[in-house]
Amino acid sequence: MSSGCPMAPGRRQVLTAALGSVGAAVGLAACSDGDREENRNAAGSPGQGGGRTPGRVAFSGAHQPAITATPVPALASLAAFRVTAQDRAGLTEMFAELSTTVADLMAGRMPESRDPAYPPMETGILGPDPPPDDLGIVVSVGASLFDDRFGLEDRAPRELVTMPFLANDRLDSERSHGDLLVSIEAQHDDTIQHALRQIMRATRRHLVLAWTGEGYARGSEGAGQQTPRNLLGFKDGTANLDSSDAELMQRHVWVADGDDEPAWSVGGSYQVVRVIRMLVEFWDRTRLSEQEAVIGRHKDSGAPLGGTEEFAEVDFSGDPDGRRTPLDSHIRLANPRTAETADQLMLRRGFSYTRGVDKAGQLDQGLAFVSYQRSLSTFLAVQERLNGEPLEEYIRPEGGGFFFALPGVEDEDTSLGAALLA
Repeated sequence: MSSGCPMAPGRRQVLTAALGSVGAAVGLAACSDGDREENRNAAGSPGQGGGRTPGRVAFSGAHQPAITATPVPALASLAAFRVTAQDRAGLTEMFAELSTTVADLMAGRMPESRDPAYPPMETGILGPDPPPDDLGIVVSVGASLFDDRFGLEDRAPRELVTMPFLANDRLDSERSHGDLLVSIEAQHDDTIQHALRQIMRATRRHLVLAWTGEGYARGSEGAGQQTPRNLLGFKDGTANLDSSDAELMQRHVWVADGDDEPAWSVGGSYQVVRVIRMLVEFWDRTRLSEQEAVIGRHKDSGAPLGGTEEFAEVDFSGDPDGRRTPLDSHIRLANPRTAETADQLMLRRGFSYTRGVDKAGQLDQGLAFVSYQRSLSTFLAVQERLNGEPLEEYIRPEGGGFFFALPGVEDEDTSLGAALLA
């Protein structure tokens, strides 16, 4: 790759070989740690880079704006679909219907009313004038869309594969993979539920819902916001990439010309979803000193071990034997901060979830890890280093998938997926 993120030719072969050996534990507290200062944006355009007044996120742009929009909303939902369209024409129609609906939802436009003898055109749960609510929607495609149904086999992103079982995984087929993934973010749950139901209503001829996942306490950016904590009690996102930094996003998130990818995919991004259950009762019985050694940060402040400031630069060169930060701690394995790993960074927008209680009387809680990266090999390289880390004892990946977030569109008259189908 260009822009400081080189990639040798034949990446799909390299990727396939890597899948057999990558580790299972996904980054929780610092998977995409990098040389990032605390993001303290001044109040700006609502929903686009600071401030807490809920606003509108744009639909069009070179990239799907909801991937990087800030402030990051408090709630999120993932909805994976199976495409039931019978041919390329049906798939084209599906993308058109989906794009029109997403554009209307993000702009706050309500469908026209019709004769009350028929079902209403929208849910009604937000009333006649939906609030902005920082609603952001991202549309991504899975590897299974590129089978022989639609003649797209030769147009697949070079690295996109169905997410395999990785070490320590117990993937539930009912919460894994999909032809299409819709990621929805907003400040309130009724906004998310309204958006999902409107999307399902508009696309019911061509899409069937396969699985969903809802959560809260999203990573936050913007003035006056603190780093949220995951359900292990540790701050999550301290060193995440600054999504307002266009140069960082181009280097680490967006597929670019010269990346050995199909021309249509430029401006898109590989999206990883990992539904990771946390064995919270077991974790809660673990000594604090051990918890901090497992993660590599102080639990109260979020500072690197031995430090006092959450956003202090982490430097492992002065601790080669791991006396301060254990060599197998999560943050040290996720990002060793060496010249060789400097470009293995990703943008995370994960969230916590809770699904009640299982049949054994244990809390079913965890993290829906969501990341965007220019190359899927970035994620896999981090996973391989995390293979066998102590944190694996407390987590169990149970679902998710590998997807590709479609490039953005110039205007609302162009459908997401149009370049793919051209």
